[in-house]
Formats: sequence, C-alpha cells, structure tokens
Amino acid sequence: MIRNCRFCHSPLHHVFADLGMSPLSNSFLSSNDLNKMEAFFPLRVFVCEYCFLVQLEEFESPSNIFSDYAYFSSYSKSWLAHAKKYTDYVTKRFNLCKQNRIIEIASNDGYLLQYFKEKGITALGIEPAINVAEAAKMKGINTITEFFNSTLAQKLADKNTTGHLVLGNNVLAHVPNLNDFVLGLKIVLHDQGIITMEFPHVLNLIEHNQFDTIYHEHFSYFSLISVINVFSKHQLRIFDVEKLSTHGGSLRIFATHSQSKSHPTETSVREILREEKNAKLKKLETYLNFRQTSYQLKNNLLSCLIELKEKGHSIAAYGAPAKGNTLLNYCGIKEDTISFTVDQNPYKQNLFLPGTHIPIHHPDYIFASKPDYILVLPWNLKHEIAEQLQPAKEWGCKLIIPIPEVDIIDDF
Repeated sequence: MIRNCRFCHSPLHHVFADLGMSPLSNSFLSSNDLNKMEAFFPLRVFVCEYCFLVQLEEFESPSNIFSDYAYFSSYSKSWLAHAKKYTDYVTKRFNLCKQNRIIEIASNDGYLLQYFKEKGITALGIEPAINVAEAAKMKGINTITEFFNSTLAQKLADKNTTGHLVLGNNVLAHVPNLNDFVLGLKIVLHDQGIITMEFPHVLNLIEHNQFDTIYHEHFSYFSLISVINVFSKHQLRIFDVEKLSTHGGSLRIFATHSQSKSHPTETSVREILREEKNAKLKKLETYLNFRQTSYQLKNNLLSCLIELKEKGHSIAAYGAPAKGNTLLNYCGIKEDTISFTVDQNPYKQNLFLPGTHIPIHHPDYIFASKPDYILVLPWNLKHEIAEQLQPAKEWGCKLIIPIPEVDIIDDF
C-alpha cells in the first residue's frame, strides 16, 4: 500500500512512531457497550522526507469523530483564562472594534467567542459537533454546525461574510484535507484580515517525549517549517509566531494574505526557524530516533505502576483526555491497575474509557475512595489539577506525572 503525504503528496516511507492498535481516543463507552466489539486502528505515524510533515493516516472520517464530541473547552479554568487573555491581546494589538467580524474555526462551546461578544464585536463560530455547538448557542454565540472547508468558506465569502480575524485553536491538527482547509482560510479572510492558529509544536513532542499527544483525531503534527510551507502554497504569509505553554508547548502563528504589506515579518519567525534548524528538524534521522524514546517511557511507567501494585497500593487516575487514552492503551494499562478515573466534564462521567474500560466518575469520588496514588493523565494541566487535589494530601496521596518522564510528587 502506497501512502502519500497529505500536503505535498510524496510517498510516505518512514515511521515516526508506532503506538500499536488503539481505539478512537474520544469514543467513550456506556455500560451497555462493554460487551460489544470495539474498533481499533493502527496508531502509526509517518514523516514525509520531503516536507517533514509528521502525520497519521486517515482511518475514520472527521464526521464520525467530531459530529458528537466529548470535549468541552469550558471545563478547564486555565483554558478559559488563556482564551480571555488572547481576546484582550488581539483586540488591542489589531485595534479590533464593533465594525469587525471574528470567525473562529472549531469554536467548541463558545469558550472564546463569548469574550469577543462581551466586547460587542460580531462573532461567528463554526463547529461541526452538534452537541458542543448547542452549548455555544445557549451563550448567544452565532454558530454554524458544519465542517469548515473551502466550499463553506466560499459560501460565506459570497455573502460578504469574511473575517477581520479568523482564528483556530488546536484545529489545524484535526484536518485530514489540509490543503483544502488552508485554502478555505484564505477565501474567508478579509482583504486586510489576520489569521491566528494555535497548535502543539512538534519540536516539544520530540524533545519532551509527548507521544501521548498522538491519537487518531490528530492527523498532523506541525513545525514552523512545515506550516510555513502549507500556508505559502495558498498565498498566505506568516508574519509572526509566539511560543505558548499550552498543551505541553504550542505555537501561535499570525498570517495574512501574501500580497498584504500591512504586517511586516517579525524577527520571531526567523528565530524559531533557526531553533528548529538547530534541533535538526530538517534531518530525517531526528524523526526516526523518536520511536525508541516512547518505548523507554512505556517501560518506565509500567515498572512504576507494577511496583506500586505489588506493594499493595491503590492507584486511580485524574482526567479522561484523549492523550490519556493513548497512554493507557499503548501501555496496556487497564482496570486491574488503575481502578477508576475522574473528570469534571459531566458528558464523560459514568462512562468508560475506550479500550481500557476504566470507569469515569465525578471528581468527588477521589475524596470518597482515598487512593494512595493518582496518575495525572492531562499532565499539561498538572498545576491546575494539583490545586484541586489539595485535600488528598491529608491521607498522604501522591501524584504520578507520566510525561516527559515518570515523576512521583508528594508535595503538591
């Protein structure tokens, strides 16, 4: 079978990571589903030797993955704070006002657009997950429940519905038809408009062993090198880039039409390109060496958990994020090791994790059951979670942070 790069269409021959067989990371199960057959797909990631785009094959269509989605952005206080800070920042930097229009791609439950709405700026969300979009509409956010692509973008542009600011947080990675998506961004962008996109930086994935951020809903993993190539192909110019701490280390890019002279290219672009070059992200061997790192962490985590269980300790988990399901399934960790997990999202409570069948409870269950150890699955939110778990210190509970290396914390 010949696989081709979703950007440059070159044949894909090189494996970046192979995490075995795994279910869709957000395909949570009800009790009635536990005795039914589950669909597992290869979680094997390739790297293109020509454009260096790291990517998964498309095994399941976005419509089956995202039409009924379990992730609601508003359940993370730190993410809401991030959205509010972003809103204030871009409003001031680009002098956004009531005459402007904001368009957010994959707007989720209105977690971000609500802040533009408070400022009186016209906001339009595009969110394909009907259940999540309904939550946004309840907040008064005008939301289109469709997948964003060039066809939808053209329909909007034909109605003069273009964005002075077009944004997308953690959506670029979720797009199998990458070229059509970025073409859509260009079409829906106002002549003097700005695009901002946030996505996890593949350099952090490699350097900090964040293999659990790989799952079937993430089709691509970007460096600045690769994303500049994609945007340039569609006559979009990246003029600024910022490093963010979110999701274990992300990039926020700023782009505009290539012919626009209103935003000169900042030195940040050159600096991060230099950093990526120094990290050898234009060398194939950099990507091929990653597989061994993920194997080693898997062994270390399993050894830690087995040792704790042999000593009679009870272990629970915190969170039911997509990355947690990758970690648990890759490591083969099931209910005999992790007795339960908890999550603040009521949409996930009283369900079971895909593949491992670990039950999901309300966070209060932690304080009723008093486990000896808690494995923090959304490790990128470890400070926020540690604050929530302060009462657990009373019975001597310890936290296990799995990424970038296994770390047990007793003073949190």
